[in-house]
Amino acid sequence: MISRCFAAGLHGIHAYEVTVETRLDHALPKYFIVGLAEKAVKESYSRLYSAIKSSGYRMPGCKITQNLAPADIPKEGTGFDLSLAVGVLAASGDVDTSRLEDMILIGELALDGHIRPSKGILPIALSMKHFRQKQLLVPGANAKEAAMPGYCTVWGVDTLQDAIDIINGRSSAKPEQVDVNSYFQYDVQDHVDFSEVKGQAHVKRALEVAAAGGHNIVLIGPPGSGKSMLAKRFSTILPDLTLDEAMETTAVYSVYEDISDISLITRRPFRSPHHTVSDSALVGGGRIPRPGEVSLAHNGVLFLDEFPEFKKNVLEVLRQPLEDGQVTISRALTSLTYPASFMLIAAMNPCPCGYATDPKHECTCSIGQIQHYLSRISGPLLDRIDIHVDVPAVSYEEISDPGDSECSAVIRKRVCAARSIQTERFRSHAHIHCNAHMGPRDIKRHCVLSAESRELLKIAIIRLGLSARAYTRILKVARTIADLDADEDIRAAHISEAIHYRNLDRQNNGV
Repeated sequence: MISRCFAAGLHGIHAYEVTVETRLDHALPKYFIVGLAEKAVKESYSRLYSAIKSSGYRMPGCKITQNLAPADIPKEGTGFDLSLAVGVLAASGDVDTSRLEDMILIGELALDGHIRPSKGILPIALSMKHFRQKQLLVPGANAKEAAMPGYCTVWGVDTLQDAIDIINGRSSAKPEQVDVNSYFQYDVQDHVDFSEVKGQAHVKRALEVAAAGGHNIVLIGPPGSGKSMLAKRFSTILPDLTLDEAMETTAVYSVYEDISDISLITRRPFRSPHHTVSDSALVGGGRIPRPGEVSLAHNGVLFLDEFPEFKKNVLEVLRQPLEDGQVTISRALTSLTYPASFMLIAAMNPCPCGYATDPKHECTCSIGQIQHYLSRISGPLLDRIDIHVDVPAVSYEEISDPGDSECSAVIRKRVCAARSIQTERFRSHAHIHCNAHMGPRDIKRHCVLSAESRELLKIAIIRLGLSARAYTRILKVARTIADLDADEDIRAAHISEAIHYRNLDRQNNGV
């Protein structure tokens, strides 16, 4: 007898339908699974055999052949266990096959018949709007995650027997329902705050501009000037994720790890990999590629401390995601694209000893050492960073000042107000959430300059020898500064401040 049920596989953060075909033949007991099944899928027979027996059913004593179609796409993971077990039971006559036509089955089986949580449930739930099936049966721990998009009826099951009862229509269980808005109705108290940082008013202003427009920023200064301290407080001034952004971000994490205890990520990720990270760990990799740090920072922040200490080949792989907002990983088996639209914060010293720009310490580095140190960061990579800021050493007067500086909540209000302007501006653009994401057409439309502003920018481009990419990034930053001032027009003062963020002393700090 032949039965058919349905599961789903993942290609990056997108799901595709998998048809699980099962055939029972009167021959010596043997098990075959075909359809480019990876090792974890091939090992499923032992799990489904034990789970079926533990659930009170009989495993057919004959030849069992199972096919995962389409057969030309690699199938990875243990999430196919439930569909394989149900396929065997359907072929044996223990499951109503007519009800299987409208269901996608996902879950890993334990030997005692319980169903363990699986990775990648949210991307599958998001893809249900494209599938003809309208019911999704998942592990109970993943039910809330699966119900968030609201594209289908979601059933959460804890055991194989629960799944069979629902399929056969004998269960009194109700579909899972989730109020997504409830995830945003909370007030999180951050453990750090901008008010704890003494001095550095101009750096805080630059970080505010970066947060308001989603711009990349590099902080350059001597040791102890507060670069890392400022960067680690950057997330406290960022607005919460929108619902669409939260879904995108959570989908990446769902593929990467089990998030059944989180369900929905509503705060922007902050990733800070060590400088010994490999290129595959940073952008993603593996035999079947998994997301890397740049994708885990999607819609959030990627902080690279000690920027020049990263291997040069590791830094160079950042070029594509910084420019395109996504990263494509090619391997022999497949080629996958993961989203990677993040804000980059880089922190670095101006020289190997760190004191080239500190008037109170003597720099012990030779010109050759400084040039070699700074050459680890290529010009094209620096050109993709919108804002360059000098972070000087903090004076005693600033450190000992008993007064509190501006807190994160106040800065965050201004940032959120600027983001609201941008949300309205790009309402008709599905993939643009802030000024940093603007393309050439958007810049032409939303960054119109007065004659005075245009002349100022022309002088800066000629004198500083800035590239065409730097020109567009100055316009984007100026647009953000105008939004912070709630000004519809980009004025000369906005252009001047934006140019200042590209106009550091190159001999001293190498940018």
